Amino acid sequence: MESKNAFIGKATQPTEEEIATALGPTAALWDELLAWFAAEHGVETQVWKSYSAKYGWSLQLKLKKRTIVHMAPYGDSFLVAYILGDKAVKAALDSDLPKSLAKTIAEAPRYPEGTGIRVTVKNARDLAVIRRLAPFKLAQY
Repeated sequence: MESKNAFIGKATQPTEEEIATALGPTAALWDELLAWFAAEHGVETQVWKSYSAKYGWSLQLKLKKRTIVHMAPYGDSFLVAYILGDKAVKAALDSDLPKSLAKTIAEAPRYPEGTGIRVTVKNARDLAVIRRLAPFKLAQY
């Protein structure tokens, strides 16, 4: 069964307590990732968005006005999404990424705003993928 945003149908921004409850055992990983983006890359601005109650709420991490990553709480996991431009995709594919990750990027859906890379975080190993992709998103091509 496909996971869904934990806040579908919620009219107001979720509280920290609601987020922690929804994330369950992955709450510590969520916090770790937020701290890592802030400490390692200066990505500290957090903006909660809901485009519709049908899709729930997601957190955008921004560097100045640029959205770096989207994070959405699911039940006992969370989704992290990057939108990579063409130059970032090329740089990622030309790098030494593991073949499985390069394949994910190559097969990812293309949108007018870029290539959508989504990673569901269920354990600490999943954070490694997100950390490997961050430099491609953060680079100014």
